[in-house]
Amino acid sequence: MDNVSAIPGMRAKVLTIMATRAQDQELVAQVTDQMGITVDDAHRSMEDLSKEQKVIPCFGWHPWFSHQMFDDAAYDNATSLSNEQQIEHYQTVLTPKSEDRDFLLALPPPRPFSQFLAQTKDYLQKYPLALIGEVGLDKSFRIPEAWLPEQKEQRDDGLTPGGREGRRLSPYRVSMDHQKKVLLAQLRLAGEMGRATSVHGVQAHGIVFETLSETWKGHEKKVASKKERKKAESAKKVEATAPKDDEDDEPSNSGPKPYPPRICLHSYSGPADAVKQYLNPAIPADIFFSFSSAINFSSGSSKTEETIKAVPADKLLVESDLHMAGDRMDGYLEEIIRKICELKGWKLEDGVKQLGSNWKRFVFGNTT
Repeated sequence: MDNVSAIPGMRAKVLTIMATRAQDQELVAQVTDQMGITVDDAHRSMEDLSKEQKVIPCFGWHPWFSHQMFDDAAYDNATSLSNEQQIEHYQTVLTPKSEDRDFLLALPPPRPFSQFLAQTKDYLQKYPLALIGEVGLDKSFRIPEAWLPEQKEQRDDGLTPGGREGRRLSPYRVSMDHQKKVLLAQLRLAGEMGRATSVHGVQAHGIVFETLSETWKGHEKKVASKKERKKAESAKKVEATAPKDDEDDEPSNSGPKPYPPRICLHSYSGPADAVKQYLNPAIPADIFFSFSSAINFSSGSSKTEETIKAVPADKLLVESDLHMAGDRMDGYLEEIIRKICELKGWKLEDGVKQLGSNWKRFVFGNTT
């Protein structure tokens, strides 16, 4: 939050700012109230926006914090848990199962899942351009140890609460079943509200694809065979002057669906071969792949380079994947834009225009 004042001076025209946990949902809303883009702004050129119109908000619960959510239906719709229930909850959702009662009671009191979803829906209604994010699945992350009394006293008040802040990692991970439950509910909310979604996936690319596929099962597009396509082309030529039928045969446009209309696989670290499964024309959602220098090029880059080359030009997005606004974030964005342009053989100006067009389509859909 100490960097918010740097946003108006950034070279980046617009930032999509992601919420990840309990502490920053309202903070994202506050920043949007100061610098948010309106629905009317979405129909204008980004070049016409003022320096104070910089933010698209994104509300979501990240898998790193998914254990802090409890299924209230399993606790008679309780709004909070007793100490014994909190221990039971954490023993259920963390793996391996912990018998350390002090550790489990020192973790944040978990929040009822339905309450979070209701709050998120309220935010989406208040901010018509808001996205769902950052959500997803993560097999590698271990939750931090609980705060010690002296650590709480010495923490940097300039940092947004809720982060790790140098604490050691415990041996515990959030079970994949619980992560999937939290993710699926947010994906369905995105579908209900027609909002794009940013999806995190670490060491879980196969499960992410399976989970996303679960949301659009039964809603796949019909893919015509070569013979059918030729027949359709012939029919178009013959009936070129015929009046158009009002019926819309695109199932994704016929009302709310259980899947997001547009999905960004953020800081995508999957192999090039895995890109193909997301390009299946039967998938009713529009899938994008986002890359960052902070994550994708922090170590060996040959795999990422091949993946970027495999992604179609109109499916690419860029991000900083950074929590600090200002010059450093601008630098990270410029770095990944230049890298993608180099790998794609684009002139810089052409690449910036392509990536900007992709971002508009991801955030706003095809309505602008």
